[in-house]
Amino acid sequence: MSAYRGDLVDAHHHFWEPGEGRQPWLRPGARIPFRYGDYESIKRDYLPDDLRRDAASAGMRLVGCVTMETEWDDADPLGEIDHIESVRARFGLPSAAIGRVQLHRSDAAATLEAMAERSIVRGIRHKPGQTASPSEPGRTLLSDPTWRDGYSRLAPLGLDFELQTAWWHLDEAADLVRAHPETALTINHTALPADRSREAIDGWSAAIGRIASLDRVWMKVSGIGVPDEPWTVDANREIVLRAIDAFGPARIMFASNFPVDSLVGTYAEILGGFAEIVAGCSRDEQEAMFARNAIERYRLDVALGSGGTDAA
Repeated sequence: MSAYRGDLVDAHHHFWEPGEGRQPWLRPGARIPFRYGDYESIKRDYLPDDLRRDAASAGMRLVGCVTMETEWDDADPLGEIDHIESVRARFGLPSAAIGRVQLHRSDAAATLEAMAERSIVRGIRHKPGQTASPSEPGRTLLSDPTWRDGYSRLAPLGLDFELQTAWWHLDEAADLVRAHPETALTINHTALPADRSREAIDGWSAAIGRIASLDRVWMKVSGIGVPDEPWTVDANREIVLRAIDAFGPARIMFASNFPVDSLVGTYAEILGGFAEIVAGCSRDEQEAMFARNAIERYRLDVALGSGGTDAA
């Protein structure tokens, strides 16, 4: 098979307008520890027309997308959804959104109910934290009883969960999945395999294999850049193929994580790189990973071959 050049549903990206000042980490002068180092260049508007142009640069047609929460002001989680709805009113995208609710807060239940009432919202991301390395496994909010109480409220409200944490916490995440099998969980950014030593890659591969054995767990292949190194096919081929081996093409979604991952590569380099890596897969498998799985996973009103998306 040739490299994929078809319809794309970008399953993980960010739309933002930093000039509004609602993301503290994107304000002028703000500096936080960041996995890709200096991030000043992404403190700029990134909106649907930018994403469309980027997808076209990779030879793909953007037919839908799922925008991810952006560490919006903690005091106003629904304000981010207001903003995203205004973006869709202006540009026709995104197809769906993932909101942010701090699940251990006393007002989590009420905020989740309010999120569930917004038709654009499909799920919630609340980063549970992580230790510095596999040698310090520790525990995260994934094991906190109050946080888990908030998590238990997701499925009854029709909300899924997006997990971003390092791979050495995936066994802890698996315990959460077993305790709440009714809640669909998607692992963000391939469980962050930043350390490319042989020991680390083997540890990461074993960890994703264990959690992949559970039902209702998916993986987004995205965010796999390495600080201070350009994004290349050779550097990332093994990561992509091992992720597919673990989850199978039916539970993999390719995504850009733009504009964040513009810090390590262009859209054409990253999405085109994914396409080159999976060129040996069948056309059906490629279309599933680049578009169809995201449509099904996020219940999107998107038709492949349509060249566009309806506001659902």
